[in-house]
This record gives sequence, C-alpha cells and structure tokens, in this order.
Amino acid sequence: MPLFQRHQTPKLPLHTLPDKQPIGWMLLVLLSGSIGYWWIGYEIDRTQLKTLILVYGSLFLVYGLVVTRSWNAAQTRWWMGIAVLLRLVFLFSTPVLSDDFFRFVWDGRLLVAGVNPYLYLPSNVLHSPLFLSANLSTALYEGLNSPNYFTVYPPLNQLFFGMAAWIGGDNVQLSVVVMRVIILMAEVGNCWLLSSPQNLGIRPSAKRKINGLVYALNPLVIVELTGNLHFEAVTLFFVLLAVRWLNRPWFKDSYLTASAVALGLGASVKLLPLIFLPSLVRRIGWQKGIIYGGVVGATMVGLFLPFLNKSLFTNVGASLDLYFQKFEFNASVYYLLREVGYRITGYNLIQSLGPVLSLITLGTVSWLAFQKRSLAEKMLLSLTVYFFLATTVHPWYITTLVALGVVTRHWYPVLWSLMLPLTYVAYASSPYHENLRVVGVEYILIFGLFAYEAFLKGIDWETN
Repeated sequence: MPLFQRHQTPKLPLHTLPDKQPIGWMLLVLLSGSIGYWWIGYEIDRTQLKTLILVYGSLFLVYGLVVTRSWNAAQTRWWMGIAVLLRLVFLFSTPVLSDDFFRFVWDGRLLVAGVNPYLYLPSNVLHSPLFLSANLSTALYEGLNSPNYFTVYPPLNQLFFGMAAWIGGDNVQLSVVVMRVIILMAEVGNCWLLSSPQNLGIRPSAKRKINGLVYALNPLVIVELTGNLHFEAVTLFFVLLAVRWLNRPWFKDSYLTASAVALGLGASVKLLPLIFLPSLVRRIGWQKGIIYGGVVGATMVGLFLPFLNKSLFTNVGASLDLYFQKFEFNASVYYLLREVGYRITGYNLIQSLGPVLSLITLGTVSWLAFQKRSLAEKMLLSLTVYFFLATTVHPWYITTLVALGVVTRHWYPVLWSLMLPLTYVAYASSPYHENLRVVGVEYILIFGLFAYEAFLKGIDWETN
C-alpha cells in the first residue's frame, strides 16, 4: 500500500452543486430584471404586443434559469432580497397594463369625502354636485373601465383606497404610490411565508421542501401585483397567514381564532378566499369549523358595518350578477360550452352558463373538502376548478395559484403564468378582440400538464 493515499472527493451531479460565489450571477439577474421591469412599467403599453411578449419572454427565461437550480439557505435569502428589489422598480410607475387603479382612486376619493362608494354609479355622479365636492375629475372618470357598474371591492380594500386618496389628495400618482407600498409590504410577507415550510406551520420533511423563489421571482406575479396594482397580493398574505396559524399544533386551538380573523381579512380584500372555507372546516372538524366560519363572517360583517345601507347588498349583488352573466375573458370550459350553445340556439348562453358553472364549482369544491388530501392540495384544486369553469380569468387571478403551487410542488400554475402574457393580444387591435387560437393553445398546454401532475405523476396524500 502507498504510504500516502490521495484523497478523492466524490463527484456530485452538476445540477446539485451550489454556486460558491453567485454574486456575479445575482447582479446579472438584478440588472437584466431591472431593465425588463422598467421597460414594462415605464416604456410600453398593452397594445405593443410584440415588445411586451419579447420582454416577458426574456424575463421568464432568466427566471427559469434561477428557479431550476439548487441554492442553499443563505443564497435563497439573497434571491428573496433581489425579488423585493425588482418589485421596487415599479414604485413610481403608473400601471399601463391595467386600468383598474382609476376605480381604486375614484372609490377612495368618495370615501375621503364621507360618501359611501357602494351607493353611487360613477355615471350618475359625473354631473352631480358630488362630483366636485368629492374631488373627482373628468380625467379620472374617463379612465374608468366600468362607469355603469357599482363597485364590488370589499370593505378592507375600500379602506386601502381611502388611505391612498387621503394621502394623495389631488395627485393620482401619489395615491398609486401609496397603494403600491401597501402591496409591496404584503409581497414581502408572502415571500417570507413561502420561503420555508416552517413559516407556514408545516412540519419540515424531505417531501415538504418548497421553493419560494418560484413565487418570489415569477415575472407574472411581479408585474401583475406590484406593477399593475392588484390587491390579490394582500389577499394572499392573509390566506397564507391563516394557513400558518391553523397549522400550529403545539399551540393547540389558541391560533384558530387568529386564523379565522386572517381569512376574514383576506375575504374583505377579495371575496375569493371564501372558496377555501369547506376545506378549512373539514380540516378542523365540524364543531370547531362552525365557530371558525362564524369568526370569518363576524370579521367581514364588522368591516362592512361602516358601509351598511339597505341598497348596499342590492347594488353589489347586481354588479356581481353582471360579472358572472356578462363578462367573459380568457375562459376555457365556458368558451367550449358557449360554442356549443351558439350552434344549438344561435346566441350566447352566458346568462345560463354563468350561474350553472358557479353551482358546479361550489359542488366540486365541497366534494374536494372530503377527499383525503393535504389542506394545501385541496386549496390548490379548489381554486383550479374555479378558474377552469370561470367565464373570466384575468392574468393576475393566477398569482394566488402560483403561490399554492409552490406549497404543493405543482408546476402547472407556473406554466399558466408563462402563457398568460399572451392574452394581451386582445388589446393589440382596436376595438378589443380576443384571439381564441391563442386561448386554445394556452389551455391545451395547461390541461395537459395538470392532467399529468394530478393523475400520472401523483398527488400529495399527506393529511397535515
């Protein structure tokens, strides 16, 4: 035997080797990402389809290179910091891919003036004394995409609008910045909660590894939430907080009330979290579940109290009814049924199909609640069914699905987020026209990967 035997380090597969000095790589991603997001936030609009798709595609390419590599805990924290910095690029921009912010400012100014925003149509306010007394403007009115509909934004969202209008005063841009800061704070919380299973109260294990960078660095998430000013970010924060406080067994039931309040706050920003209630009630049992649901309801009622009026539910209900029976965009199953309806009856059956698909969604979500699957899996599938059967699926809707995909380790929400920028092809022509071939390609790919992950690859049968 040789006196000195040379030690040989075992070779590891290349994809498992973490970078020892990723600073250069991180700076490159930060620089390229900042340029891309600056371009989207300040230089182009949704009618410039080719440029928009090119920039989006470049951002997704860089994103894919990052999230498919292995990073240690310290490196992941650095990437989370970069994700926050990339969101800050949009801080002083005016949303160009969405005009919803005009309604946010409109409702906020009504609230600051002491007026209940649920009671008045913008088209009726335009030529009334209230128009001047509430500090409204013609430019603000012309930016509204639904002047003939009552507002449908829940009370906590209205309070955010009012805060932004109070600070912003006559300056719409300042109001936008205030709302963006609120969304940024929620996004910091989302990135932290999704950075490890422990943050969500899930017991760590080999199967429970999650990659929070899949959400934090996702271009659609960054552009649609921080850039385009959509409050799904705030809703998601409260939903993740509700899950965190529900999954803390060492505190037994002491966190159940806090979890219910968090879910109620989330539903008071956007109503969608209510779809998770059947699974949550099933998770904790009927007796505690009824109390849990009662706390959620009490939280929402408490926030609605300042706005209570005999016309409130009528007006909001009318707008929601129109949403389900008139609005249509980027749908899947509904578009197929609509085509069948055209061939049979000769006209659009949305007034019947909308309510019917909603009932099917409700039944499916209730059925999922009784399945032997993890809570996160039930939440993911419930939301997926809702979007598959919806008449309207805007790009920012899918951001919550991306977050739930992180927790459950499913990739079809990420593929969906990659395809959604293509829906802006509808705005490349005037008047607005949706390209159903693009929609068809989108959903063929989405349904294909969903079927593979749900039925062939397998699902998460753990019950924690």
